[in-house]
Amino acid sequence: DYMVWRDQVNVLDQNRIFRLLARGPRLEGYLTQLRTATKLDFASWGGFAQNFAGRRIPFEDATCTPHWNSAPVESLHIPAFASDTAGPFLPGAAIKGALRTAAVFAHAKPNAIRDIANQLTGERTPRHPAEHFEQQTIGAGGSDRMRAVSITDSEHTSRDAFRVYVLRLSTLVSKVPNQYSLGWKQGSRSVEGQRPEDATPSFAEMAAPGVTFEGEWRENAFLNSEEIRKALRWNKPVTHQTLFEAANQYADKQLELHAQYAEWTGLESLGASIADLRKRLDTARNNESCLLAIGWGAGFLS
Repeated sequence: DYMVWRDQVNVLDQNRIFRLLARGPRLEGYLTQLRTATKLDFASWGGFAQNFAGRRIPFEDATCTPHWNSAPVESLHIPAFASDTAGPFLPGAAIKGALRTAAVFAHAKPNAIRDIANQLTGERTPRHPAEHFEQQTIGAGGSDRMRAVSITDSEHTSRDAFRVYVLRLSTLVSKVPNQYSLGWKQGSRSVEGQRPEDATPSFAEMAAPGVTFEGEWRENAFLNSEEIRKALRWNKPVTHQTLFEAANQYADKQLELHAQYAEWTGLESLGASIADLRKRLDTARNNESCLLAIGWGAGFLS
């Protein structure tokens, strides 16, 4: 539960508020608001946002507040960054999942991709069309190649570097065959590219650019021994070098697609950002590291 006040999201300390209200007659009115209202009435309960907030998360920019005030109710849920009582952290599973996707991509064959595409053409599509392909590519159960590495959750970092960002979903509009222009999603329809403010906004808490997370990476030498690899039918060891190479292949293809999108839509700032990421990809390849896309929208290329 939260209220927006002074260009920041004030996450309410409800236990403290309930204890306070239990001493007087206002508790029933507050509970009624929580049950029935889409937003807490600021005139009645705004003092809680000022005095009883467990966290205060700034918007990326002060201009975000009017967008929040005018947004439809269904857009006002704000997913929070992964955290526990000690603070925010980057889950190791998020990194390992992205590396797994990259490893599947690096071993994909055109025929296998066509077979998956053919499964999606009927009236009833399977729930997990690529599951068998993924298992063939990277293994399953005891022979899963990702067992060779483990990645811990990162250490906790300060909350000061986190902001609430406004997100809008862009799309392609085709008025002439093979010619595309920018559009923005507004519910189930699209609006013209010159009207991003008319698109349906959503909100999410994210780390500001440049924030560093540090965790531990371990490789299982036992599983990579030649005898065990033969038993598991792994043709080569699974190390950070092989996974990083796959990740960079995947990043290269993703950036190629995004660059094409930026060209079609005329989004110059997006094109400049992609060019900068391509430079970082070259640096990563030279430094035995990798570039990964994780987080909001990282996998949506349709």
